Amino acid sequence: MTTTSLPSPNVRATAIGATTVLNWALLAALTQLSGPVPPFLLTALAFSIAFLCFAAWLLLRGESLIAPLRQTPAVWALGVGGLFGYHALYFVAQQNAPPANAGLISYLWPLLIVLFVALLPGERLKAVHVIGALLGFAGAALLVGGDVDAGGSLLGYGAALACAFLWSGYSVLSRLTRGVPTAAVGGFCLVTALLAALCHLLFEPTRWPEGLGWLGVIGLGLGPVGSAFFTWDLGVKHGDLRLLGLLAYFTPLLSTLVLIATGYATATPLLALAAGLITLGMLVGSGRLKHEKPS
Repeated sequence: MTTTSLPSPNVRATAIGATTVLNWALLAALTQLSGPVPPFLLTALAFSIAFLCFAAWLLLRGESLIAPLRQTPAVWALGVGGLFGYHALYFVAQQNAPPANAGLISYLWPLLIVLFVALLPGERLKAVHVIGALLGFAGAALLVGGDVDAGGSLLGYGAALACAFLWSGYSVLSRLTRGVPTAAVGGFCLVTALLAALCHLLFEPTRWPEGLGWLGVIGLGLGPVGSAFFTWDLGVKHGDLRLLGLLAYFTPLLSTLVLIATGYATATPLLALAAGLITLGMLVGSGRLKHEKPS
């Protein structure tokens, strides 16, 4: 019995997927700029903008908006479960556990991606992958969990852990749906926006963005909660998924730098150490530090 392996990773797809890290680095700053908008309302607005921009792009290219939406129920469950499920669980975690604790636990997802890739056909887990992922997680821990508080409920911590498993599972399982066009993500964004709007009506008071807050919402819809999911989809389906998981650890580092640059955060001595650990983890995990034997 022969084993069918997945095609070799595409360098261009990996590079496109890596831009997602730059996009997600803007998430915290743009969220701050949006102001005190309830989280589900903010999600609904941002994903609506993402869908409208994507629909306009397809129309300008003369492509069908309906064709990419003709997917199986399993594909829809994976796509909507990944986008909406992650955000819903993240909000539950943030509201029922200290933000630093919840953020640190939810940020186990890059490590889980590195581990889960080994379950894919033709893949194998090596020690350098685990070491690199752990170094990256240690660096992220310094940034995300620098001020860890006590307290929090089992619901909050459970939701944070579910976040990590959901997003890593979504990313790895997307690898097995390579035949599904990235354009289908537009439909996932639409359904996510509708579900978030429903949750807002059921659970939140309405508070619309004001003034410059709308720029933050639009920025989210165009970037971290918009184009980022399309570039990530392309990367995880056709690029080097394990390398993308390692690169994802740069997200909290770059996000912290953006917050410092925009005045929302202050530089700390931990920043340099975190940067060093994350960079070292990426180099080790990607095999860039292999010792070459002399010929």
